[in-house]
Amino acid sequence: MVKQYETVFIMTPVLSVEQMKEAVSKYRDLLIEYGAEIVHEEEWGLRKLAYPIQKKSTGFYQLLEFRVSGDHIRNFEIAFKRDERILRFLTVALDKHAVAYNDKKRAMRNNEATANVN
Repeated sequence: MVKQYETVFIMTPVLSVEQMKEAVSKYRDLLIEYGAEIVHEEEWGLRKLAYPIQKKSTGFYQLLEFRVSGDHIRNFEIAFKRDERILRFLTVALDKHAVAYNDKKRAMRNNEATANVN
């Protein structure tokens, strides 16, 4: 059954911007290989961590929202565990309320952006 998921992952801060973008595209391509539809993607940039992870106090944050069969989530998360560039990750299945909230939030952001342009 196809469900909508949201994954936030934190990459090590020692990566260059190119390496960080390459890592993000690797996971985006992996999802597409599984037949996923990428709904939304956000780069949150370099942020301070709440607590040190592997002696690092900052990390590159990335959000991917996608629709895919639940069978592929396990393999997707195994890829994160095997990648030394990834400090932490969290994948959450979204219910209909979370999906509606995310859509509404994006619509409001788009309206604000177009209002600022005018």
